[in-house]
Amino acid sequence: MIAYADYLQLLPKTELHCHFVSTMNAATFLEFAAKHGVELWGSDPDTLFDFADLPDFLVAFRLAHDVLREPEDFERVAWEGVRDAVAQGNLRYREYFVNPQYFAARGLGYLEVMEPIIAGLAAAERDFGVGFRIVAAINRRDSAASAVDMVREVIAHPLPEVVGIGQDDLTPENTEDPLRFAAAYELAAAHGLKRTAHVGETDHATPDAVRQAIETLGCHRLDHGYRIVDDPEIVELARERGIAFTTTPVSTTICSGWTLDPAHRIRAMIDAGLRVTVSTDDAMFFRTDLGREYREGLAAMGVDAGTAKTIALNGVDAAFCDDAQKARLRADFRAQFAALDALLEPAG
Repeated sequence: MIAYADYLQLLPKTELHCHFVSTMNAATFLEFAAKHGVELWGSDPDTLFDFADLPDFLVAFRLAHDVLREPEDFERVAWEGVRDAVAQGNLRYREYFVNPQYFAARGLGYLEVMEPIIAGLAAAERDFGVGFRIVAAINRRDSAASAVDMVREVIAHPLPEVVGIGQDDLTPENTEDPLRFAAAYELAAAHGLKRTAHVGETDHATPDAVRQAIETLGCHRLDHGYRIVDDPEIVELARERGIAFTTTPVSTTICSGWTLDPAHRIRAMIDAGLRVTVSTDDAMFFRTDLGREYREGLAAMGVDAGTAKTIALNGVDAAFCDDAQKARLRADFRAQFAALDALLEPAG
């Protein structure tokens, strides 16, 4: 028999909200910083990943891209990240946010970044059976025109693994302002790219940003979206459209200072019937992993086994892969559910 925490750890999982640079493990990150002479924001390993809030974290997140400079750096991070996630949380499929604009500012072209990442992830797929796709993410600190240029790069260099666009970081004013990038989304839609966006993440955001991302940007799913629970009309809109939300429990304790308990906004989203998925967001920076997000995050919010399985399957339904891959994942997940259910200790 297994305890509930182990059950959650062992459930098969997708991850639809993780930033590629954050899938590094800390040892590799420090190794690469030394190799390339990158001066980090701190030197004490015990406090290197201590952040006061979201803007404080984002300063470190941007700088961390400096340690990835050579093709072998990208390939190694890609492969190691999958290896680690399989061991830590039974990862079976993952989608990555990659910000071409961050790397362009460091002299690396679009294909110079994407091709070695894809090579590393393809090797990991062969070794560990974990499928993947990539979302090219708009850096909101850059201009709306730069976002359009990035989408043009995606279109000009079609890669079957790069299936959509998103937007992350914050604007120079430390806001979300999703409609600032509407032209980029319109161009992406015209070329059949999937669309998502980081919106409604913190108490400083607005629930209307969620509506804008759904109605104007035409997003198929949303990242975070926690402020949606402040507006019942937007909750109903998201339910009607079947919008999925890629939530990241542990990150909310750092970026927003929220407590993981049954009153958490993610639990309210689940109770409202929204299609919730669970991911790490930035595992290295938040000292988390996919197993912890389920084992500690869902358990602390009072999520039961049936709901945890629904969340896991929501990740399959909301993925940007093809229907055949989704069917294989569903069959695999249900088989593993049955085996784990037979081992789960009775509640109480």
